[in-house]
Amino acid sequence: MWKTLATGLLDLLLPPVCASCGLDTDGTALCARCDLHPSTLLPDAPPPARLASWTSAVSYEDTARDWVQRFKYPKPGLAGLDPAASAVARDWIRRATGRVPALTPDAVLPIPLHPRRLRERGFNPSALLAGHVARALGTRVELHRLRRVRDTPTQTNLSRGARWRNVQDAFEAHADANTSEVWLVDDVVTTGATLCAAARALRKKGVRRVHALTLAWRPWLG
Repeated sequence: MWKTLATGLLDLLLPPVCASCGLDTDGTALCARCDLHPSTLLPDAPPPARLASWTSAVSYEDTARDWVQRFKYPKPGLAGLDPAASAVARDWIRRATGRVPALTPDAVLPIPLHPRRLRERGFNPSALLAGHVARALGTRVELHRLRRVRDTPTQTNLSRGARWRNVQDAFEAHADANTSEVWLVDDVVTTGATLCAAARALRKKGVRRVHALTLAWRPWLG
């Protein structure tokens, strides 16, 4: 987890300049010239079953895809410290919180990685995003409320039906009588299968409404 701490420290120490062109900004990660044009922002998608809503910050294409990949797949070791990509992801996910059609949730939960996958990667991108969302809302992030109990293969090359089967019963949740509405945070979503599997586990434990918030949406191409 040292990479998470080091990136956060760099975010605090570096001056507020545009992560793309290096010009001074008003504290945002990208200047007005380099930020995404409003037409590239993703409209809120109709939520799949078990989700009360589904909101993504950007569409996973072109410049946005490059930034998301830098954030999600850093290089190993010190070479992987990329405060610019972290700052862009932070700004985009915080901006998207204002589009979620819901009141402040009881808790913000990241989609968890399986423990083996977390050890391999060294950090969970969704957990970093969930932390930004929780701070923007003034609520708490719960890292251990939801667990991934099956080490599922990557969804990348699977068909739509295989994606849903792959994550079936992959998650377990803990009950909490004080939690009726949560926001689930993930990095990239395609069909929504992982989000729905996690939402199903939470609803089985008494959560009434689950809203999904993701950094990027990648359209399903079949």
